[in-house]
Amino acid sequence: MKGSSLKLQNWLFTFIVLGLTTLRADQVTNWNVVAMGAALAAGQAPPVQTRTSAIVHIAIHDALNAIDRRNAPYALETRADQGAAPAAAVAAAARDTLIALIPAQRESIETAYSAALAEVSDASARASGVAIGQAAAALILSRRSADGANATAAWSPGSLPGQYRQTPPANAAPIVPHWGNVTPFALRDVTQYRVDPPPDLSVDQYAYEVNEVKLVGGATSRMRTDEQSEIARHWYEASAQSWNRIARSASEQQRLDLWENGRLFALVNIALADGYFANFESKYLFNFWRPVTAIRDGDLDGNLDTVGESDWNAFLNTPAIPEWPSGHATVGAAAAEVMMRFFHTDYLAFSLTAGPPFAGSARQYYSFSQAALENANSRVLAGIHFRASCVAGLAQGQRIGDYVYHNVLRPIR
Repeated sequence: MKGSSLKLQNWLFTFIVLGLTTLRADQVTNWNVVAMGAALAAGQAPPVQTRTSAIVHIAIHDALNAIDRRNAPYALETRADQGAAPAAAVAAAARDTLIALIPAQRESIETAYSAALAEVSDASARASGVAIGQAAAALILSRRSADGANATAAWSPGSLPGQYRQTPPANAAPIVPHWGNVTPFALRDVTQYRVDPPPDLSVDQYAYEVNEVKLVGGATSRMRTDEQSEIARHWYEASAQSWNRIARSASEQQRLDLWENGRLFALVNIALADGYFANFESKYLFNFWRPVTAIRDGDLDGNLDTVGESDWNAFLNTPAIPEWPSGHATVGAAAAEVMMRFFHTDYLAFSLTAGPPFAGSARQYYSFSQAALENANSRVLAGIHFRASCVAGLAQGQRIGDYVYHNVLRPIR
């Protein structure tokens, strides 16, 4: 069954890639779709997807920037040969980074690459564009080769009340426990915006948090409305997928040019990646338990206002990561903050159609912050986060997004 599912994912990715170059005129948004599809088809964990997409879009940005210097480069200071084709530069930067990071998707990536280069008729311009794209890719890949992403970290479950332990039904070991040690792209270090500790188990706030999730986030909750269930499912997918889709929608609506898209998607994906690095540093530092274990062990936490419910289950399965703060809330707020700054307004209306695992639902938003708030709230409705954890994540993400926007890829004219 698992093999059949992977084959289906690969087929869908190939189908998307084959049609991209005829459906989209902008090579940046084109390759954004390719990158997102490749990460999804390869089964990369949500935090890993954001590192991949940040590297890809930094290479794309720097390749374009070498042709027409509009912003401070992230890494590549070299200038392209005169007449270098921007489309070829974007394609080469994306192709080389993606194959290095997701080699299992080489065939589909090469298909997209060949189609992109076929659109550049001038052989000399094509060769110059490819050369600068390859240079941008090689430099950022070299810089990130020892960032700690391929390291490992020991982890063992807690046993005391409040300590994270594996969550039912899968009871899987936590994913990428070393992620909080990876070197960020823009932040000075991962502790720069560390959140405050979670509430003590004995206080009223903690009891309120537990009882709220128990009532609205349970698998059989009668308090959660049909719309709230839709919201929980709508935002359940990996954050890199949904927030890059939002960025593509905003880009299309605002008719950004190739260079503007190069900067936008690099900034958004740097914010997403740094959001996860910082978030996981806090998560594994505080190592706080998730609602499903907190509710089941409610009689053991020392709080008289919580009552254990040994067979309670969340509406949606709890990701295998410690609780505090919500990663979805952090990275969603970081991406939203970047886009607010980039477009000089929060109020840009858009529609977002959900992707796997609950693909198809569409919801309308009038602002980036509204989407970020609903994204955070969805985790309470799904039964997989406490509300205070989402609030802490929103605050952390806003600060990260603001820092990223003001400290990398600054316009020079």
